[in-house]
Parts: sequence; structure tokens; C-alpha cells
Amino acid sequence: MSDEFDAVVDRVRQRVEPDDAEREALEATTETLIARANEAIADLPVEAEMLRVGSTARDTWLAGDRDIDLFVRFPADLDRDELESYGLDVGHAALPDGREEYAEHPYVVGECDGFEVDLVPCYDVADATAIKSAVDRTPFHTEYVRDRLTPELASDVRVCKQFFTGIGVYGSDLRTRGFSGVLTELLVIEHGGFRPLIEAAAEWHPPVEFDPEGHAEETFDDPLVVIDPTDPERNVAAVCSADNVARLQHFARELLAEPRDSLFTEHRPEPLDSDAITAEFDRRGTTPIAIRFPAPDIVDDQLWPQLERSRKGIREELDRLGFDVFRTDAFAGSEAVLLFELSVAERPAVERHEGPPVHVREHADRFYDAYAEGNAYGPFIDGDRYVVERERSFSSAVDFLDSDALFDVALGAHVESALESGYELLVGDDIGVLAEQFGTELARYLDPTPRG
Repeated sequence: MSDEFDAVVDRVRQRVEPDDAEREALEATTETLIARANEAIADLPVEAEMLRVGSTARDTWLAGDRDIDLFVRFPADLDRDELESYGLDVGHAALPDGREEYAEHPYVVGECDGFEVDLVPCYDVADATAIKSAVDRTPFHTEYVRDRLTPELASDVRVCKQFFTGIGVYGSDLRTRGFSGVLTELLVIEHGGFRPLIEAAAEWHPPVEFDPEGHAEETFDDPLVVIDPTDPERNVAAVCSADNVARLQHFARELLAEPRDSLFTEHRPEPLDSDAITAEFDRRGTTPIAIRFPAPDIVDDQLWPQLERSRKGIREELDRLGFDVFRTDAFAGSEAVLLFELSVAERPAVERHEGPPVHVREHADRFYDAYAEGNAYGPFIDGDRYVVERERSFSSAVDFLDSDALFDVALGAHVESALESGYELLVGDDIGVLAEQFGTELARYLDPTPRG
């Protein structure tokens, strides 16, 4: 098995290692960008310096990746408005055709010689515990990792990133909630290579904690904890979901038991057409209901948490109303969809509501008096309790989802605004119209695997 494992890893290693031509192109483009940026810096009334950060600076980038991350670092006492203004000046000088994007503050992105470039301003703080902006810790991560990576470990990081990509856990965006590049690098360094990490992960019993610099000052309530070696109050793995930790464990065991190249290749199912989608839901005997609406015009890291909050809030209310949600999902493109697959979509007009035991006099009297003059059936006694059969607020899941009561549940703010402007309910066979935009997502939903 060892030879088979090593053979698979060696093939992947050859595939993800940038060749000399790619490295030379990267270096030439980076030098061009830094030269342009330094010319702009020379005209500023403040000192600043250019930094290479990210995977290309740490030599952990994968062949075919065309991303360059550059920071322009300004004095820590510079006013925020000036940092943003000067940062954009430098960014546009380096990337004349670039456009502005916004995270915690604006920065410039663009293309140069076939590379996608981010040029981001940050503060020159003493250490990562003194950051004034979230990006200020990035240079410290770059320096820390670069000082500890040997060429062999850097190569193992590439293999690990490809494995994480293949099994669907690579990426710290709030849709994926997986393993960031820095987290991957720290885990490989911590374990001394790719294979030792895989062997360890296969045996993890979350919560799992690693503390590279022995800080141990904070307690974190996360399934995976990697104390930031540059900032002891931060868990580098905080965004990583329990699902993705479990997913890594599953595929680590798969890789050890049956090493194969396919685990290093991202799986994208063939999209289903409308007929296949409706036929599969019919076969399942459930009732799918989708809420379709124009996707809010916000960045993905704002959109996906709001979709998840909305999906969770609606699911909880559907369950509370007795409609037994089987499974749910959310999709987003130009439109957004909240999908609820129901085991039960219709309920009787009345529901049973049990009161307290009759012998608990104060509470029992209060319950009896509340219903004695109402329209409910009862109160009557069943066993030792008062019971009523009262009218349901909603006997149909569709009626609930089509009512103003939908807005009483916990929804993401932008999602709520979008729904208030109008939405469409797709029920049963109508769900097939989603095939045009979300055929791949529904194929994955209807044929779930550990990859998600």
C-alpha cells in the first residue's frame, strides 16, 4: 500500500508543480507590477513598501494558478481615508485597467500578462496582535510560513491543496467554509508532510487542537483549532465547518485504504434536465418546494451566510408547523433558490395541544380557562391531562410560504428585502424549471456523496 500511495502522490506532485517557464513568467510579471507600484509610491507624501504575499510568495502555488497577491504597506499612524486613497493610487498605477473591489477597505484587482492580480493596502504594524485591518496579519503569515517551509514541505503543501480541492474542502470563503491556504500550510508544517497529516486526520477525534507556538491562551469552541502562531487570540481554522472536518477524515481514510488519482480531482456531476429532476423527486415520494427570487447584489461572503440564515430559519418554522423537512439546500447565481424537500406538505386542519396534568392546579386552571370559551375542541381529559384540538395556523406548507408569516422567521437582511420585492414558489413538478440554471446543483443534491 505504501508504494501505491507514494505512486499516486508522485503523479499528483508532477501535475501540480509549476515548471520553469511558469515560474519565470510569474517572476517577470511580479517584477513589472512592483516596479510600476514603486514609481507611484515615490510620488506619495508618505513612506510605503511593496510586499509579495500569498501562495506565490510562499512557493506553494499550484501549476496553472494565475493569481498574484501584492500588498502596499503604509505607516501604522496613517489615517484610514489616506491609506485607502493612496492604496488605490498605487493599485491603479500598477494595474491601469484594474477595477476597485471592497472587503474591509477598497483595493484594486486586475489582469497583467495573463495573471489575475490583487493589490491591497495594509498597515505596517509591529506584530499581528496589533492589526488595524484584518489584512494586516497577512504579511506575518507569509513570513512565518516561508521561514518554516523546506522545498520538500512546499511540494507536499501543493499535493495537499490539490487533495483538499479534489474532495471539496479547499477554500475559506463563507460558502465553502473549508481549509484556507495558510491553514493547509500550517497543518502540513505541523505534521511534517502530506502523508503524516493524512494519517493523523484519519484518526482525529474532534475537537482537535494544534498550537504551533505553544500559546494556549484562549479556548475555542470549534471542531478544528489551529492557534494562529502570529496571533494567539485567533483560530486560523475558525471558519472550517464540522462537515468539512468530517469530510477530510472520510477521504483521508479512503486515500489510505485505496490510493487513487481520482481523489485529487474535483468532482462535478453532469447536470440533470427538467424531466430527470421531476422524475427523481417523484421516485422519492417527497414534496419539493423552492423559493426563487433575484439574488441580492452583494458579495458572496455576505450572500451565503444570509442564505444559510434564511434557510435555517424557514426550515425550523416548517418543522415547528409539522411539515417535516426531509432535507434542504440553497443555490445562487443571477437568481437565488431556497429548496425545502418535505416529507409532509399537508396537515389536518386541527392539531392536538396538550396542557398540564389536572393535578397541577394553577397551571391546569389557566390552561382550561384559556380554551373553555374558544373555538377549540375541548378542553377534554386524556389520561391525567387537559387536551384541546385547536385549529392549525397553517395546514399547508405552501400557504405558509406564500404568506406574510414567512417574514416572521429569522431571515438574512438582504434576503428578506429581496423576498419582500417578490418571489416565486415552485412546488412538486414545477421544480424542474430550475434545471436550466441549477441542473448541476440539483444533480449533486439528488445523488449525495461524502463530497457534498
